[in-house]
Amino acid sequence: MEILIESLPRFIGATWLTLQITALSVFIGFCMALPLSVLRVSRSPLLSWPVYAFTFYFRGTPLLVQIFLIYYGSGQFVAQLEAVGLWYFFQNPWFCAVLALTLNTAAYSTEIFRGGIQGVPFGEIEAARACGMSGALLYRRIILPRALRVVWPAYTNEVIFLLQASSLVSIITVMDITGVAGEIATRSFAFYEVYLFAAALYIVIVYGVLWVFRRIESRLNTHLQAEAL
Repeated sequence: MEILIESLPRFIGATWLTLQITALSVFIGFCMALPLSVLRVSRSPLLSWPVYAFTFYFRGTPLLVQIFLIYYGSGQFVAQLEAVGLWYFFQNPWFCAVLALTLNTAAYSTEIFRGGIQGVPFGEIEAARACGMSGALLYRRIILPRALRVVWPAYTNEVIFLLQASSLVSIITVMDITGVAGEIATRSFAFYEVYLFAAALYIVIVYGVLWVFRRIESRLNTHLQAEAL
């Protein structure tokens, strides 16, 4: 207990860093996935195939490999990255961690949203078209809101998986919960106590995120609850 009490400030900072990396990756990945999912269901191969290639790669390779390629692999292109002013970012492990997690969750979320878009009943789309909606207006008012309600539980699971997978960023010296736990355990040899405490922190965060996303799901389905009453 003395080790855990002494290390509590470091664990608090690591918890904040874990939440920061996860939240930023989820937000940017969500903003990327929505337009990519629309392109993914396009009938034009010029629009759909590049997105398919993106999701094919990031869903088919381990996240750890993606992190290594972005962090260590970028070191082979220092001159090129310096020429365009990007080496400052790629030499920062925090930036590489966020970039890898963002691209990974964007790929998975794109396929989740694609399934939701394709699952929107055709009758609702035809009814919207009969009211004069088309193009971006149709997607904004009918298709995307309906698709989000359908896929929200699956998307919630994706966010949870990403939160848990964020522990891999400790491999590139990012001091998240797992990174701090590994350093403390290595110095104190209290592996069981330290990693059990880290696991407890992840459990608290995971169920906190679940509570937030269930509240959002409840708001998305408010009209269904009203109809049931």
